[in-house]
Order: sequence, then C-alpha cells, then structure tokens
Amino acid sequence: MERTVTFLEMTDRGDLKPGRVVPSLELRREEGLSALVRSVQARVGAAYGWRSSTRSDQEWQELARTQPHRQYWLITLAGETAGVVALAPQPRGEVEILTFGLLPEYVGQGLGGHALTLALQQAWATRPLEADSVRRVWLRTNSNDHPNALANYRRRGLRVYRTEVETPAFPGAVPLPDALSNEQPL
Repeated sequence: MERTVTFLEMTDRGDLKPGRVVPSLELRREEGLSALVRSVQARVGAAYGWRSSTRSDQEWQELARTQPHRQYWLITLAGETAGVVALAPQPRGEVEILTFGLLPEYVGQGLGGHALTLALQQAWATRPLEADSVRRVWLRTNSNDHPNALANYRRRGLRVYRTEVETPAFPGAVPLPDALSNEQPL
C-alpha cells in the first residue's frame, strides 16, 4: 500500500495563523523517557502506524542517547493530558516538529487548531542547534495520518515544499515511519 508523504514548512513566525483559542489548552514540558510521554505517544500513534507506538525500552533509551536535544511537550486540557508534541532543534536555525497529536478521546472536539498553534509557537521559541534563532519550522505528514492533518497544517500557515510517494519494500507490508520521521496525526 502506497502512502504520500507531505513536507511542510514555515519560514517566518509572522506566517502563523492561530486557530480558535481554547483557553484551558496548554503545553507542559515533560522528559522524553517518562512513562507518560511514552504512553501518550503510543496511544496517539496506534491508529496511524507510528513507530513510537511500538518502540521498546531499549529503542527509547537509544533515541534519548542519540538525540538529546529532543523536547517533549504534553498537550493538556484543563490540566488533563490530551496529546503530545515532540520538537527537534536542528542546525542552521531549524526546528522540526517530529510528533503532534491528540489522544483518541480528544479528537473531534475542535482542539487541533489551537493545539497546533501552541506547538508552532513553542517551535519558534525553541533555541536551534548552532544558531541564535529559528529561521524555519518544518514537519512531515502522510496519507496514513488523521484525515484533517494536512488541512490543519495549511490553515496554520505551513506551506507544502515537497511530496513523495512511498511504496513498501514487500507486497502487503505497511510502511512505518522510522525513528526520525514526523508522527503527527492531527
């Protein structure tokens, strides 16, 4: 089964078009190896084939060792965990949104636009590697993600800069994102 991968970017903080504000929706920083981050990523990603939904303890530890600058943020609604965001500061003033998604019980409640706004604001506020400020925020999504994902990204001001069609190596195999790919269903 083929899937289309779409790469999106924002190169100016002023391009952000905020979603409808949900006053009790916030981001809270969390350690990447925490059981809560791992559990939330697994629950969010299970329906979309995210690799993080099946990542072993050893794989999580290897990820933390090889990518120590990765940041994890829980999306909270009135203090309750509603989703997750993972950011990867990169060289040359870039920040990648690796993971973005809501827990299944929060999908369809009109939270995605504001949650993505918060994620993008945090990405722009993150210090990239080897640079003083962010020049570009980017992410990738694919045709296996939530049906509203691409539209939400575009409504927030992200622009498509590349698409690719992936075909699994073996007939009947479902391509899964690798440890570095973006995993956002919203």
